[in-house]
Amino acid sequence: MEGNYELISIGDASMDAFMTPTESETLCQIDTKECFIAFSYGDKIPVKDLVFSTGGNAANNAVGTKRLGVNCAIVLTLGDDSIGNLIIEKLKSEGVGMDYVVRQPGTSSNYSTIVNYSGERTIFVYHAPRTYDFPREIPAPVWVYLTSMGESFLPFYQKVVEWLEANPNIRLAFNPGSYQIRAEREDLTPVLKKTDVIFVNRQEAGKLTQADTESGKEKELLTALSGLGPKIAVITDGGNGSYLYDGSKFLKSGVLPVDAFQRTGAGDAFGSGCLSAIIKGKPLEEALIWGTVNSASVIGYQGPQKGLLKADQIEEWKERFISSKVELGEF
Repeated sequence: MEGNYELISIGDASMDAFMTPTESETLCQIDTKECFIAFSYGDKIPVKDLVFSTGGNAANNAVGTKRLGVNCAIVLTLGDDSIGNLIIEKLKSEGVGMDYVVRQPGTSSNYSTIVNYSGERTIFVYHAPRTYDFPREIPAPVWVYLTSMGESFLPFYQKVVEWLEANPNIRLAFNPGSYQIRAEREDLTPVLKKTDVIFVNRQEAGKLTQADTESGKEKELLTALSGLGPKIAVITDGGNGSYLYDGSKFLKSGVLPVDAFQRTGAGDAFGSGCLSAIIKGKPLEEALIWGTVNSASVIGYQGPQKGLLKADQIEEWKERFISSKVELGEF
């Protein structure tokens, strides 16, 4: 399969532990501004559910697109520890190409603990300090999905840009993470100028563009995002749905009326669904449907990958989308 990949996902991966404390042991104090989860100091807190899953934007994208029939590989830099072994084992089991995974001796891999409470999650994140290694020999796929990496991402991103310049036929999907959103604009400009599709949420779009993020300003926000370079701008906005601008038309999709068990991975699921449809040549309206239903499925399960749809489930979920009369069209 090497050299024949439709998509290579580039970024970070982690091992995630999801915990659901018993209701009797948690307290959420809510006022107009803040919400807290409180645990009795020094106690042993029982949990009613414990799930381990690979996570990280690149891993979620690779698994999501692979399940939807896209032949994909992943570029990762991992530690040489047991966590790294578990990440590799899980991604291999999903059929993701592992030819471009680098193990750094003497380093550890990323790990997160997620506390699930009332459908929302609080995340304790360990980002292993590392330098990122760009693979020496990597084929030119049809698409690349470039996403979140740690604090030392910039030299690696520069190598990705050089690689894209040497292979101008590669199409780029970009999903910046928190370190990228906080970076200086000039550091991201070379990537943004080469981006075919960008996936961000409303808050991230505002930080990237400095544009107004208030409700009703979606066209202005999409236009500002597109003005940074991406040919197609996609903004997700939680329960308000998703928005897309391709330089000529503005599209909006609502969300499916489903109950959320937790929302971890909803954005990644949307991105992998939407991008898979685009890779397969589907219209942009259908790409929004694929993203929407993939996200709706994921939030019904613990973790960011268990609920990711497979190709043979898409038609059934599309029918649910249509029968639920979810808003879809130009706005």
